[in-house]
Amino acid sequence: MSRAEERGKPLGNPYDINGPYFNPDMYLQKILKESSLKQVMDKETEVVRDTQSLHSEMQTLVYENYNKFISATDTIRKMKSDFKKMEDEMDMLAKNMGSITSFSESISSTLQDTRQHISKLSGVHTLLKRLQFLFKLPSKLKSQMEVGNYSEAVRDYLHTQRVLEQYGNLESFQGIQQDCNAILKELMDQLRTKFKSQDCSAKEVAESIDLLLQLSEPAEVLCAEFLNHSESRLVTQLQALKISPGQDIIEFVDLGSSGFLSDLCFVATSFTDMFVNKSNYHDEEMSAKLSFFVKTNMDKYFELVQWRVELEQEVGDTAMLVRALDRFHRRLTAINTLTADTDFAMMATEIVIRAGRRQCRSHLHTLKAHLADSLTSVRQSLAAPRLTSQEASTAAGLSTELVTSLVLSTVEKIKGVLQDLKVFLQPELAFMSKRLFVESFCVESVRECLVVGFIHHLTATARSFTAQNQAVPCPTLALLLILTKMCLEFESTSVQYLLKLTDEWFNVEEHCGQIMQGWTDQSEICTELRSAAQDLVNHYVRMQGLAISQMLRKSVETRDWLHSLEPRTVRAVMKRVMEEMAMVETQVGMLFEEGSRPERSSDSSRKTHSRHQHRSLTNWSSHSMAATNIHKLFSERIEIFAPVEFSKVSILTGIIKISLKTFLECVRLRTFSKYGLQQIQVDTHYLQLYLWRFVADENLVHFLLDEILGSAINRCLDPVLMEPSVVEIICERI
Repeated sequence: MSRAEERGKPLGNPYDINGPYFNPDMYLQKILKESSLKQVMDKETEVVRDTQSLHSEMQTLVYENYNKFISATDTIRKMKSDFKKMEDEMDMLAKNMGSITSFSESISSTLQDTRQHISKLSGVHTLLKRLQFLFKLPSKLKSQMEVGNYSEAVRDYLHTQRVLEQYGNLESFQGIQQDCNAILKELMDQLRTKFKSQDCSAKEVAESIDLLLQLSEPAEVLCAEFLNHSESRLVTQLQALKISPGQDIIEFVDLGSSGFLSDLCFVATSFTDMFVNKSNYHDEEMSAKLSFFVKTNMDKYFELVQWRVELEQEVGDTAMLVRALDRFHRRLTAINTLTADTDFAMMATEIVIRAGRRQCRSHLHTLKAHLADSLTSVRQSLAAPRLTSQEASTAAGLSTELVTSLVLSTVEKIKGVLQDLKVFLQPELAFMSKRLFVESFCVESVRECLVVGFIHHLTATARSFTAQNQAVPCPTLALLLILTKMCLEFESTSVQYLLKLTDEWFNVEEHCGQIMQGWTDQSEICTELRSAAQDLVNHYVRMQGLAISQMLRKSVETRDWLHSLEPRTVRAVMKRVMEEMAMVETQVGMLFEEGSRPERSSDSSRKTHSRHQHRSLTNWSSHSMAATNIHKLFSERIEIFAPVEFSKVSILTGIIKISLKTFLECVRLRTFSKYGLQQIQVDTHYLQLYLWRFVADENLVHFLLDEILGSAINRCLDPVLMEPSVVEIICERI
């Protein structure tokens, strides 16, 4: 496309009446060409109306902004006049600056010589002031020493030391230097005397050492003297802390923190600033000396704290002890940065752990004493009724309430002890964040040492009553039953309750995980308790059987069986045996259940107890004895001392087996006449009438009584038995 064509091409729409490229001729031609007459007239009317509207709006705008136009015009006119005035002032300022510059150059050239002279005079004046300071230095040093202002004296001397060393060979300065040296020697002596004084504080000691170091005293010597004096002061503080009267453990910890620990921290900090951080000293050697010093004194402090904690635990205020341990641990944690090679926070945690362990042991001793007192009370309650009557003792002394009271009081005592120890686990305590303490205290000290340890002690105490060399009076036999029942109660419910309570209160699983090595399992404790209960009930059966056996043995050994009279009644000892068995049945029945036994025949009480009673002397032959021996071979063997079950029937059966076995052995050792044999016949029949109701299997009683009568027949010189009907009549009259 040519440039002419580009110039002829319209740049915009010529028909847009509001556009910048509007062409009225082209627009008019288009309207006339495309519109009708009516449309042209309407368009004219529209254009006229729009024109009038625009004129009206323009007039409105002019009226509204008239004042603004006037104000803008005035402002422009004023700015023109102000700028013209400013140009005049700037011209005048430039002229004045030029005049000032010329005057300054003229004055400088005039005063050049005078300025050099003034500079020389100022230098001379400064030198004279320094010389005046040097001449006054000895008197000034002495006056400052008299008022105790040693730091100012050292600073003044160090300020002039270089000048004195440089010009000390001049005659005019030799006297000043000699005086200063003498005063300086006296100053160092006073500083040494000051920091060696017992009344001097740790801060004053550090200041004295620092001044001596500034005076170029040997660092090694000052280091040793500083540590020795500081150690003597710290030892004195520890001794005063130990013998302070009337203070509780919280005051003890506060005094130790504000006194000993504060001074030790200040000594360590001062030593580090004065000796370790100095570039001209041996840092490693000085650090080693400081570490040894701090560790030695901290060990002494830990020993004192351990002693005081143990002393406080004898008093027994656990809450105050825990508060003191918390403050102690916080303070030790704060000063843990004294030395890099020693963890004082860990040592403080170990002291807290030992305190918790000792507190648990103290409570364990309390529980042991409570158990001993409870058992003493039980024994007294069992023994007291015997002062009135033996029957009343059974009813008033031995009961399930006595066992329940013993178990509940022991469990409540353990709960009280655990409640007291919970103060060690308050969340705001500083040492609660140490997992080592939580694991050691909750698992080792509380659960294992205290709770499990006490249960082991309870078991051992119960077993101690089964010792063979122990004299067991009658109340102790009832105590054996109570201890047996107590062990069974702990085995069935109390152990599980106490271990669960301990795990919940001390968050054992939360702090120490689900599985911990070294835990004592509940089943192991229960097995041990049940074993102890078994030993106790077995011992009770043996002792009670022994008591009845003694009566039977004496009744057999003290009687002259060869000269016995014809029996008319049952011997009194047999009645006493039945009374004793009735009392034992009452005692055992109060604590233990009946137990299982087979059904008995309806005529058990009337059954003739021995096959020998149905034989006449003529029937008793060697053939009968052989048949009896064959019967023994095929009979079930009776275990006399077999373990018994925890039931009334089993316990009474065990006692009867021991008693009848003793009776049998005593009969085998005696020789009987006819009437002696008949007396044994009457006695065994009487026992058969009443003993069957105590045992689980009445055939056992029949068998043993048969053995007794058979042995008496074998040991009889004239074996003639009494008629069974006569025997029954004699026994029924009792």
